Amino acid sequence: MQIQDFIDTIEEWSPLSQAEDFDNVGLLVGNADLNLKGVLITLDTTEGIINEAIEKNCNLIVSFHPIIFSGIKKLTTNSYVEKTVIKAIENKISIYSMHTSLDNHNRGVNYKISEKIGLKNSKILVSNKENISIGMGRIGELETPKREKEFLEFIKIQMKTNSIRHSKLLNKKIKRVAVLGGSGSFAIKDSIEQKADAYITADLKYHNFFEANEQIVLIDIGHYESEQFTKNLIHDYLRKKFPSFAIILATTNTNPVNYF
Repeated sequence: MQIQDFIDTIEEWSPLSQAEDFDNVGLLVGNADLNLKGVLITLDTTEGIINEAIEKNCNLIVSFHPIIFSGIKKLTTNSYVEKTVIKAIENKISIYSMHTSLDNHNRGVNYKISEKIGLKNSKILVSNKENISIGMGRIGELETPKREKEFLEFIKIQMKTNSIRHSKLLNKKIKRVAVLGGSGSFAIKDSIEQKADAYITADLKYHNFFEANEQIVLIDIGHYESEQFTKNLIHDYLRKKFPSFAIILATTNTNPVNYF
């Protein structure tokens, strides 16, 4: 099987046409005509991930985040992106990114988050204007309402994080919840309009918390933490498609954020 054959299966599941215009998805590094030896699934591509791919004899990395996002004008060793790309090329390792093609998938990134926290009857939070069956985020309901602090503790456990930033607590129970993995400040208004009691996302800035306006509890769990189960989603799907092929879930921790 060639790398392109494997990519064809990925794109049947999560078409590149679903990606946002600003994004950089698809095969970013490598030769799709090479024979496929093994596949490493990861959230991010770093030098450490390239090393793991070499160690595990994988010549294709399927990464959620794109290692190349904006244009590269040179290939030196001055940045982690350039060093990672050079190392991949030297070792004939291809890198494929899914990113917003999977963000917008009806059973993609945010569906996985909604599963992890037990949302029922979830639907897309922000639908695509041209195709309402795809879009960003999910909104649904907990089977049993939770007190706000109880809900925060629950999210810490389910999303494996020790640090949560949140807006003012409103002294009411949480029942209806919106989620959006990654940077989600753009959907605060949508969450409020759709009567969510809480909105779980990441990368909220100081002034974003004012937008809660005592109508919703905004919960920032961190970018990596919000998307960490995406690699499991990708891995599980592709393992079902290729049950006898070497599709490996990366063990290298790619979270660049540390907490004290």
